[in-house]
Amino acid sequence: MKKLISVMLMMTFIAFSCAQGTKENVPEIVKSAFSKKFPSVSKVKWEKEKEGEWEGSFKMDKKEYSANFAEDGTWLETEFEILKSEIPALVQQTLDSQFSEYAIEESEQSETSNGIAYEFELEKGKVELEVAIDATGKVIKQKNESEESEENE
Repeated sequence: MKKLISVMLMMTFIAFSCAQGTKENVPEIVKSAFSKKFPSVSKVKWEKEKEGEWEGSFKMDKKEYSANFAEDGTWLETEFEILKSEIPALVQQTLDSQFSEYAIEESEQSETSNGIAYEFELEKGKVELEVAIDATGKVIKQKNESEESEENE
């Protein structure tokens, strides 16, 4: 029994150490830039998005957000999920006219230095699309995700 407790304590310590490791590795300049951009947010979960980029996940205004920063503290993007009822009319018109056969699986509002865009994961049968539409209703990105997942299998 003592051995089991010792093993469990050791595993807990290792898990805690690993979880804390990521947080401690976030550059101070990134944490500082985050605090300046989101001064009312106190709880942030950090993950390394990719080499040279950090993503902070947090809650604000009762919504789940993520914000990405370069290692030098440059803000790159902020995203949060939106409801179908929150999709702007011009964006909805584009969805209705160009993607009417697709179901919306996920919808997000994304803000970058280029402005605000709306990102969607759309699905029709086995076909999955990732689409971004700007506030004027123009499609600015369209990517077939189902082809990628078939290639990775």
